[in-house]
Amino acid sequence: MKTCLLLSGGMDSIALAYWKRPDLAITIDYGQLAASAEIDASKAITKRLGIEHIILELDTSFLGSGDMSGKAPDNLAPESDWWPYRNQLLVTLAAMKVLPYGVNQLWLAAVRSDNQHADGRPEFYRKLNALLSMQEGGMQVSAPAITYSTPELIRISGLPKELLAFSHSCHKTIIECGACRGCNKYIYVYEELGYDLDRPGHTSTKETA
Repeated sequence: MKTCLLLSGGMDSIALAYWKRPDLAITIDYGQLAASAEIDASKAITKRLGIEHIILELDTSFLGSGDMSGKAPDNLAPESDWWPYRNQLLVTLAAMKVLPYGVNQLWLAAVRSDNQHADGRPEFYRKLNALLSMQEGGMQVSAPAITYSTPELIRISGLPKELLAFSHSCHKTIIECGACRGCNKYIYVYEELGYDLDRPGHTSTKETA
């Protein structure tokens, strides 16, 4: 079985990369505001772990809404960072790109708190897996950490603090704004883990990658 992780460069996907060590990782620039920082973080962790890394660029920002697109959230949005059908889009794009590499297992780094969105719940991944696996290629989709909180995942993975510091959490910009849901999650996770918050920024990540 050849595995691939959809790697956003956030805390959850970096922890899952460290824990599961996929054969391949793919990071997608789909037009989100923080794309370049997410790519930098993903490059840094895959280089450290010796994981082959693919970057796919396809601008879909004109379809976006919410914090990650810089537009007002859609009136259906359950949270300010909602981008309609985003995970479904990313899984489809990732599967299309990595199928020729012989990948038959695609992992996503959803965690328990992602159930605020319909596309972050276990049922969504079960149905998405059924859809992809019945098609040519038989690719399976799963979220191995979906029953864990982010602090639990980081502890289980054994991810060192110095590698966690490579992650990019902000939804709005390439430098942490300190106010979006992504930044608030970062602060919460560091507090839960008992870490101080004086981590290096992405300039340091690039220099050490």
